[in-house]
Amino acid sequence: MLPVMVSSKSAAPSPEDVAQITNTIYTAKQSQQSLDAAYALADVLLNSVGSRGLAAYGIIPEIIKAATNKKDAARREGAMFALGAIFERFPPKSRLSEVIFLVQEPGLISCALDALADRQSSVKEGAKYALDALYGHLSAEAKVFGLMPTVMDYLRKVTGKWQGAVAGLELLSRMADDAKMGMESREVEQSKDVLREAMGRQLASLIPIVETGMHDLKAEVTKQALKTMNSLTELLQNDDVAPRIPLLVKSIEDPSMEALKKAIHALSQTTFVTVVTSPVLALITPILERVLNNPSTTQEVLRQTAVVVENLTKLVHDPVEARTFLPKLKPGVQGIQDHASLPEVRDIGSRALAVMLKAMGEIQTGDSTKAGAVVERTKPEEVEVVLEKEVQQNGGLLNYPGDAELWASAKRYVSTIVAEDLNQRRLERIIRNIVPYLQPLLDVGKAELVAENVHKHYVAEDERKYGEPVKEDDGEIEIVNANFSLGYGGMLLLSHTNMRLLKGHRYGLCGRNGAGKSTLMRSIATGKLDGFPPQDEVKTCFVEHNQGEDAEITILEYCLKDPEIQKEGQERIENVLEEVGFTRGPEGRQQQKVGSLSGGWKMKLALARAMLMRADVFLLDEPTNHLDVGNVKWLQDYLKTHTDITSLIVSHDSGFLDEVCTDIYNYENKKLVHYKGNLADLVKVRPEAKSYYTLSDSQVSFKFPPPGILTGVKSSTRSILRMTDCSFTYPGASKPSLQNVTAQLTLSSRVAIIGPNGAGKSTMIKVLTGEVIPQTGRVEKHPNLRIGYIKQHALEHVEMHLEKTPNQYLQWRYAHGDDREVLMKQTRILTDEDKAQMEKWIDIGDGRGQRQLEALIGRQKYKKTFQYEVKWKNWLPKYNTMVSRETLSDLGYQKIIQEFDDHEASREGLGFRQLEPKVISKHFEDVGLDPEIANHNEISGLSGGQKVKVVLAGAMWNNPHLLVLDEPTNFLDRDSLGGLAVAIRDYKGGVVMISHNEEFVGALCPEQWHVDNGRLTQKGHLAVSLDRFEDSRPGSSLASSAAPSTAASSAAPSTTGTPIGSGAQSEDDSPMKFKAAKKKKMTKKDKKEREVRRRLRHIEWLNSPKGTPHPKDTDDEEE
Repeated sequence: MLPVMVSSKSAAPSPEDVAQITNTIYTAKQSQQSLDAAYALADVLLNSVGSRGLAAYGIIPEIIKAATNKKDAARREGAMFALGAIFERFPPKSRLSEVIFLVQEPGLISCALDALADRQSSVKEGAKYALDALYGHLSAEAKVFGLMPTVMDYLRKVTGKWQGAVAGLELLSRMADDAKMGMESREVEQSKDVLREAMGRQLASLIPIVETGMHDLKAEVTKQALKTMNSLTELLQNDDVAPRIPLLVKSIEDPSMEALKKAIHALSQTTFVTVVTSPVLALITPILERVLNNPSTTQEVLRQTAVVVENLTKLVHDPVEARTFLPKLKPGVQGIQDHASLPEVRDIGSRALAVMLKAMGEIQTGDSTKAGAVVERTKPEEVEVVLEKEVQQNGGLLNYPGDAELWASAKRYVSTIVAEDLNQRRLERIIRNIVPYLQPLLDVGKAELVAENVHKHYVAEDERKYGEPVKEDDGEIEIVNANFSLGYGGMLLLSHTNMRLLKGHRYGLCGRNGAGKSTLMRSIATGKLDGFPPQDEVKTCFVEHNQGEDAEITILEYCLKDPEIQKEGQERIENVLEEVGFTRGPEGRQQQKVGSLSGGWKMKLALARAMLMRADVFLLDEPTNHLDVGNVKWLQDYLKTHTDITSLIVSHDSGFLDEVCTDIYNYENKKLVHYKGNLADLVKVRPEAKSYYTLSDSQVSFKFPPPGILTGVKSSTRSILRMTDCSFTYPGASKPSLQNVTAQLTLSSRVAIIGPNGAGKSTMIKVLTGEVIPQTGRVEKHPNLRIGYIKQHALEHVEMHLEKTPNQYLQWRYAHGDDREVLMKQTRILTDEDKAQMEKWIDIGDGRGQRQLEALIGRQKYKKTFQYEVKWKNWLPKYNTMVSRETLSDLGYQKIIQEFDDHEASREGLGFRQLEPKVISKHFEDVGLDPEIANHNEISGLSGGQKVKVVLAGAMWNNPHLLVLDEPTNFLDRDSLGGLAVAIRDYKGGVVMISHNEEFVGALCPEQWHVDNGRLTQKGHLAVSLDRFEDSRPGSSLASSAAPSTAASSAAPSTTGTPIGSGAQSEDDSPMKFKAAKKKKMTKKDKKEREVRRRLRHIEWLNSPKGTPHPKDTDDEEE
């Protein structure tokens, strides 16, 4: 039965008319005639009966028949022209045709894909054009739920052409590429979001199909499948997994156990902080499953796999996704718990299984499990019921021939699309995804009614599930309501997001490191953010303490210098300055130089400047970084009491955000999502947000080992390291980096070396520590002095050991009892001159003539210095000689002496250290590094901050007396820096540091040495700011740490009246002497008691376990 006319434009064509057109399509002698007839057919049907005509006139079966005609190339060509014409013309004007092409007649797509293997180029080109035309007119949902299933079915077929398989894989790759975020219009970007999320949910079924293509025998298919897999992995949107994707894809491409091991190893060393969603699980679960099900998997790989499962599962917050993927892993993890041979692996398996059960909504009770709360998504079947009900209530179908069958397919297709929109909570797309499909099937205006009723139904359902949306209009003054995108350096940070700011509100801007928070603030401040109101509409002010270039002018002059502020008049300027704490008058703070201000006062000055500019929005980027505790409290009170100030705040100080914020903007999938309340309220709604602030929430604490005793040093103010009149010039440099510098350090030193870049600070440290040798002057140190040194570029210490774990690195460094990194210093490496000196024959005047020195094998105290036991070359040990330090030094054996001193110092430092993994783990824990990371993660996989903790642990292992830090603020985050500051404050040894951070230096260092242009000047002794420590109290004993302990001088000696600076303990030109303790003459009674003690110790040793070293008997023991 022919369709009736359903269009007012023209009547339905007769079968003869349609037959004549189709005959021209398939038999025309010229391709152009065939093509014109194809478009004519499409237009005739569209202007009359619409999509119904495709079935009524038998158009589709005829196209399929012609396309598979192997004998007639013209008919195959005509079939592709017809396919291209209807694919191009029908979807834009009749969306219902999608149901026919993709659901009722999926063979059309197969015909087009097969035609790509045709020998005739015109047939191939026609097929390619048809596929491109259809793809270009499909919505995001139609691509995923219409086109993708037909392509996947084709790729599963074993009878498909390899050219078709390549094209199918290209289509999948194209979909994934089209889902990438960009900077296009808001509507386009929303469609991309829908496509990306919908495709991500389908990855579980997509990846196995593409994986099969990666192992195809045809090289072209394999190559395209690999490209498609890489495109699909772009859908993951997970910054934790992103660096590991190449390894994961490699493990899919190469299914060998070796590739799997590398992938699992990489994942086990990944710190997961981002929420894990179905795309991530779809990629990783098959890899984990293969490892768990392989009987030859080693215990170490099983351990790593269980760790990965546990870490991943902790961040799966959707039980539906957990129940989709985790059951595949459950038997394997259960097997680890029950059957792993190592107890440690069984424990990890047990932990992983418990986390899995919790994620899936199951609760472990003994050996059984029971279901927990169920969270369900909207299913297409549920939408079908609602849709059918609304259609029937609005008059039902028109019931033209074929409508019932078409509606059955359309209902399922539309319901699937609407269900996806509901699950993505994009309710605004419901109407547009219902109306176009129903219009040809219902009376005029009924499709819109059905769509609106379905929309209302699901809006109510959404509110029931998630609660009513917060009403924005609460009577407050809106100062910003902007939509914008943000990119930086070729990287998209925000895509078509909205920001609405109300007057007097304080907004915290939160997101993980690298999300683009500071970039957003600076873009707003400089007016470079497209879409954000310009400065003449909404005035913003970036509040920062950047007054360095105006250090020599007064505070009042600094404000008057700005033309915009000058308009306010001097009276108002003085009033505002006084409001924030700058007093008036000749002696007031307003007359102080800007350069004399501390970080806190500079922040107050910046706030005053913003107020004077009458800014609508204050932009505060890490404001507490420059403030001590008192000024942080002042800033909190200031922001809270000035309710007319609107603030946008970036801070990693969770306490500050909790205290001041009224709202939070959180970075989520390149959008700014608004939450009412402070940071704590955000964490309640989004538990994963806590991971951004873990370091801020938990105090990072360091513990440094005690330095031990230095022989002959009874006072903590006694010099232990001294450089005298030292100059140093780098090779090729035109002027010296250090000139005539004299300085000394003690066990109680807390010295900050400050100065401009290139002034010679690091060079001075290198000379002091023996990294380089000065051309003039001398450096002296206590023979037993141990120095813990962290370079300015701290990672240099471990860059040669990236393949080791931190535990292995420490074992390597101290394997032979000495610090191997000390032996690599220039002052320890033997030059050709030193080697020649070792071959010289010397006579020490003991009557045995000239001999060659072979080695130093012992050392003992001798008067105010040391003497060394010398082993002579080719002489028996009984002829060893004790030679004083000065004699050996005069003979040119300084480096041999230094090497032996280093060995003895290291031996003393390591006397109570056992180089065992368990002890090393505890040591790493003391410097803030997780033992699990220290024992199992390679250094190459650690973050910069973690690597520096490895360096710090290495430097502190042998209990150094002096800790040298070159710009520690460069490599530790603020919280780790706080832990380091407390550890330094409580440390019993000396500390010398280079730092530009005044807060850090001011809290720790009473002594500051200024280095400028290679010369050293002493600033003097300052009172440390103990109030910067949370645990300090007025009048506490901590104040004693401010006592002067060091001295420094330039060519002209300092006149500072400290014990050291005044020469009370030693003269600058005198050699360093260390007095031995005076021996007290023993009485007979003392000697008898000593014999009793020694006998008791010997008896105790005889009863001790085998291998216990015999205790030494000495004359200077304290007992």
